[in-house]
Amino acid sequence: MAPFHELLIVPMTFSLAHLRAANHLPDRFSPTRKQRQRSGGLVTVLMVAALLTACSPKADAPAAQAEPAKVGVVVLQKQSQTLDTNLPGRTSAYLSAEVRPQVSGIVQKRLFTEGALVKQGQPLYQLDAASLRAAEASAVAVLAKAEASQQTQEANARRNAQLVKITAISQQAFEESQAAAKQARADVAVAKANVDAARINLKYSRIEASISGRISLSSVTPGALVTANQTTPLTEIVQMDPMYVDFTQSTADLLQLRNDWAAGRYQKVEGDQIPVRIRLEDGSSYPYEGKLAFSGLIVNTTMGTVTLRAVVPNPDGILMPGLFVQAQLPTGLAPEALLVPQRSVTRDLTGRPSVLVVKSDDTVEKRTVELGRAIGVNWLLNSGLQAGERVVVDGFQRIKPGDKVHAQEVDLNKSATQKAVDPQAAAAALRAVAPTK
Repeated sequence: MAPFHELLIVPMTFSLAHLRAANHLPDRFSPTRKQRQRSGGLVTVLMVAALLTACSPKADAPAAQAEPAKVGVVVLQKQSQTLDTNLPGRTSAYLSAEVRPQVSGIVQKRLFTEGALVKQGQPLYQLDAASLRAAEASAVAVLAKAEASQQTQEANARRNAQLVKITAISQQAFEESQAAAKQARADVAVAKANVDAARINLKYSRIEASISGRISLSSVTPGALVTANQTTPLTEIVQMDPMYVDFTQSTADLLQLRNDWAAGRYQKVEGDQIPVRIRLEDGSSYPYEGKLAFSGLIVNTTMGTVTLRAVVPNPDGILMPGLFVQAQLPTGLAPEALLVPQRSVTRDLTGRPSVLVVKSDDTVEKRTVELGRAIGVNWLLNSGLQAGERVVVDGFQRIKPGDKVHAQEVDLNKSATQKAVDPQAAAAALRAVAPTK
């Protein structure tokens, strides 16, 4: 058989020659040089196409069957899980004392540094005590006079007691002398009390700290006149180690928790020493653990909450009165809890949660689940899965229900550490690669 290009060229050449001979066409109808060059180019293109067609391989063989997609799974295991509750709270001082004067006088000295730690009994202010010392001296003199009168009256009473026996005096005179002696003793007691009061007032001229703690700013300066039991405190002392943390819990959550206890879903955490963990305003965890000290019994009618109080150590002074915190305390125990990673849960348009489960034959099944509360990065499972089942956590994009997969167990506890970014180094690197104008 002739080559393919000859089959294309020969018929074309014969047709042109035959037409010229049969119709006596003039030579001007013969192809010009340019036309011959164009025809030669067309022949060349047809030859290349024929060769490519002859050399092209046959139809590709059917594609090999795709391998099963690799997915990451976790195997559900039953575990004892403590159920925590996060409640908003506020710190308050363990002890607080407002310092007020108990006697009137002029402030002579301030004997403390504002904001410093003070000890119980430490002097804080010194008042002008001249009038108080004079009052003490007057009380001492009155006591001396009363004691002298007492001696006279008691001596007279003793004499009259002897005279009445021999009827030297009347019974009325005897009784009057005895009453006078008793009155003299009472006058001495009153005078002693007045002396004690004067000395106490003199002592109060030196105002002392009633508790140990950190002292606040002073509201008066030397030279100011202060009065006994005035409404405005001179300063305030707060004891901040330990500290109180008062937080509230809604009655709805409390009733739900009690229903869970009654239904046997959770075990109740007993004891008055329930541990309480604190999270600060910036999200950091407080290093010391407190203890629950009080649980309110009266519901706040305005807010619908009950108040709880914890005692928290504060040796470093991190907590301050009035600080807003989050209190985390255990409220129950789930002895056979199943935890499902939150990253494995998807929801449909109605919000119903579901997960993808790898069955024993390595096929994927979509399973609707019922979730409880969030615990860290997991959900507490109420129903829908069993212990030992494999739940897909990685590779959702590559699979669908019914697919065959290659499951690999993933350890979610090993979190990848991320290197901190140095802003200055990043800016320098960006300038280095940026084009210069």
